[in-house]
Amino acid sequence: MNLAVGRQLAIRIAIVAALLALAPAASAQYGASDGEWRSYAGDAGSTKYSPLDQINAENVKDLKVLWRWKTDNFGPRTHFNYEVTPLMIGGVLYTTAGSRRTVVAIDAATGETLWIFRPDEGMRVGAAGRGGAGRGVAYWSDGEEARIFIVTRGFQLIALDPETGNKIPGFGENGAVDLKHGLDRPVARGIGSTSPPVIVNDVVVVGSTFPAASTTKETPPGHVRGYDPRTGRRLWIFHTIPQNDEFGVETWEDDAWTYTGNAGVWTLLTADEELGYVYLPIETSANDWYGGHRLGDNLFAESLVCLDAETGRRVWHFQLVHHGIFDYDIPAAPVLCDITVRGRRIKAVAQITKQGFCFVFDRETGEPVWPIEEREVPPSDVPGERASPTQPFPTKPPPFARQGVTVDDLLDFTPELRAEALEIASHYRLGPLYTPPSLIEDEVTSGTIQLPGSRGGANWPGAAVDPETGILYVSSSTVPQVIALNKPDPNRSDFDYIRVGSMTIRGPRGLPLLKPPWGRITAIDLNRGEHLWQVANGETPQHIRNHPALRGVDLGPTGQPGRGGPLVTKTLLFVGEGGGLYNSARGAG
Repeated sequence: MNLAVGRQLAIRIAIVAALLALAPAASAQYGASDGEWRSYAGDAGSTKYSPLDQINAENVKDLKVLWRWKTDNFGPRTHFNYEVTPLMIGGVLYTTAGSRRTVVAIDAATGETLWIFRPDEGMRVGAAGRGGAGRGVAYWSDGEEARIFIVTRGFQLIALDPETGNKIPGFGENGAVDLKHGLDRPVARGIGSTSPPVIVNDVVVVGSTFPAASTTKETPPGHVRGYDPRTGRRLWIFHTIPQNDEFGVETWEDDAWTYTGNAGVWTLLTADEELGYVYLPIETSANDWYGGHRLGDNLFAESLVCLDAETGRRVWHFQLVHHGIFDYDIPAAPVLCDITVRGRRIKAVAQITKQGFCFVFDRETGEPVWPIEEREVPPSDVPGERASPTQPFPTKPPPFARQGVTVDDLLDFTPELRAEALEIASHYRLGPLYTPPSLIEDEVTSGTIQLPGSRGGANWPGAAVDPETGILYVSSSTVPQVIALNKPDPNRSDFDYIRVGSMTIRGPRGLPLLKPPWGRITAIDLNRGEHLWQVANGETPQHIRNHPALRGVDLGPTGQPGRGGPLVTKTLLFVGEGGGLYNSARGAG
């Protein structure tokens, strides 16, 4: 995302949240209730839905900025990649800000800062997996007392008083739990979290995140844990990489489970408070593009896992990618919705992916709502690698993003541009979805063009659903990436192969390599498993619109790739515009 666009989008989200908070309260069975926004995605089910209807198609044009609250001066440097959704409880917004991940309470009506909690973690921050403001905080209340929970950059779980911003003395040690402890494997560095926990029935469930590219085979594991919100005591741990004789350990050949790491939940978690279940969208295990040191399917990496939130016991799971070598982390929170399929009412969970799939399951049993087929995919020719011979493909709904690359996908605005695009593409391996990464062997073979790339398709902003209609809304991007492997410097990595070079690929004369649309919004009817509509998201970037090679060319609706998060009310769908990735001729193609 373009940094300026991301910053403006964050401000708009905060203002929309404030305006919704000021609307009259309305009774609701679904989504956010009483005009508040108590979870990152509105509710624990990640619907991003509010039943409020005061703002509608007739008056939305009359919305005005009431106030702005800037994050420029929070932390030692300005942090522009702002992915936070503020919570709104009792007329107060709770959010994180700045590179230090400061927690702030803001009066929703006036924008006045009420209190600030500034974590000062010293050397812990340098050993964290990821930095920045993160995605915000979590809220818990038992009706008598309430707490704000933050996972800090230094990977501590801290409980704060919502009234004052002070630490809760009886929680953990002086208000904090050290999350580097209690992982059932020694951890020194390289682990953190960018997302807030999810809280379900008095259990705080915490995930983790890691650096984007592992350089060593032995890395921290992304096990998921549940904590008591009053005391900070660890209640349970779920091994996302099975240990010893646990279920799934046989999917890690040659005891790779003993040293392989990652397989965390870096994105948002989802919970069904009525069932008492929590749903884990788990990422790839290390490393993202070469799995010769972890042969096998590698459960529970790239799986959707349902746990009993009270005990941490696995209820069901489904692996969306076997033996991941594509960086196809499950990027977004699963979305809960009750749907009606052929006259049968189903408590469903829908999981969108970077690949552009929407997998839909019965959230009680894990049974697919529509058949999911194991289909043959291309093999790997990288020494030591053994790609899975098949991958799961949902038969419904159809993909919401373009998958795989052929010459027919290349830019063709003019014959000259088409010829240049063909020449560029001739130096790479093209193929269908799940074409494996390839080695850089000579000047002709420069790697595999992957579509969707690791940005998606969909990414962390996820989907939103109108629970009263069963319609799911998701934004997606068309951004190809190059995945090229080569032998690493043995002084820097003990993998046989790692990803090398830039992942971006430029098209002819600085234009994108592939045809538009480059960004989309798709509406999916979950009752029928069909697309209702799909439109381009965003205007054509100015530098493309004014490109000298395109004078007189009707570009049509191109959209722009981006990470626009959807928000649904009873009357409107709000989605951030695409933008940023194609806003410069030097950017990704």
